Amino acid sequence: MPTTAERYDVRKLPVAALATFLLLLTGCDEPAESAAPVPCATGAASGQGSSAQANAINEWIRQYQIACAEAAVGYDSTGSGAGVRAFLAGTGDFAGTDAPLTETEQTTATTRCGGAPAAHLPLVIGPIALAYNVAGVADLRLTPATIAKIFNGKVTTWSDKAIAADNPGLVLPATPIRPVHREDSSGTTANFTRFLAGAARADWPYPPGSAWPAPGGLARSGSDRLAAAIARTDGAIGYAEASYARVNELAMALVGDARGDFAAPTDQAAATAVASARSTGDLRLEVNYPDLYGGAYPLVQVTYEVVCRTGASAVARGFLAHAASPAGQAAASRAGYAPLPDTLRERVAAEVATLR
Repeated sequence: MPTTAERYDVRKLPVAALATFLLLLTGCDEPAESAAPVPCATGAASGQGSSAQANAINEWIRQYQIACAEAAVGYDSTGSGAGVRAFLAGTGDFAGTDAPLTETEQTTATTRCGGAPAAHLPLVIGPIALAYNVAGVADLRLTPATIAKIFNGKVTTWSDKAIAADNPGLVLPATPIRPVHREDSSGTTANFTRFLAGAARADWPYPPGSAWPAPGGLARSGSDRLAAAIARTDGAIGYAEASYARVNELAMALVGDARGDFAAPTDQAAATAVASARSTGDLRLEVNYPDLYGGAYPLVQVTYEVVCRTGASAVARGFLAHAASPAGQAAASRAGYAPLPDTLRERVAAEVATLR
């Protein structure tokens, strides 16, 4: 009878199948980078919030519960705004948010957490894609000014001279532009509007925020529904965490940087942008858009887990420690996100270790 190795030519297996094949041979539940002990605990933990990080969170939950049979972790992908509101109201152990807490929210969080400020743990990073669906148009390039004009309703057709100037030689149709934005309170919206306010001030009159500020356009709740709307609407363009654009096989525009070059929304380009971000004492990151060039993708998103420094369950602490570990970040990479730069990951892991 042929052996397992004889029945399969491993050279012809796709990457995912090859990983499964190797696990069968070794009897392991996880790839080699998960060899470090997982900090298991008994009990339950729950979180809610950002839909942009849901794929990474779900992979971490899967890994943690395989390693820790007596632990149960749940996460509701409700959007950053809803997740923060639930956390501040005392629901769950942590909230996932694509924007740091506001000053008012931080004050409420301190009260919710028994007098100690809540911790911000940046655990998921990735590019925000400008996904579009325009028949016959590929390799689209857009400067921040043009992006602002599109979402501000100043550029309304794909053949507009502003888009043509960004794409010399590209044949553009007169198709109406149908911008798509988030309907719910969204950290992705907060990051997108922060980018517009920071990189295209002259063409974007609105302050950054989690609620969409401009009139017009199509509104959809959640990253998945927004991406689906783009996929079925000719002339559409919208913003979503890049993994949603990839899953829906949507075209993604290159975005202009501070020196007139254009960068693709790759994980490496997003990681380069985050590596140059300024950090406050509690690991909140601030991107200075004029400093981003040389391959850094400027439209980047950082998702934080907000958790009380004292009082979080042992399962929550173990789960977050796993997410901040090399194995956890490798899993996030496989789920379509950029792993944290090593220096930042080590700082996050050290912060998690101080939770009690």
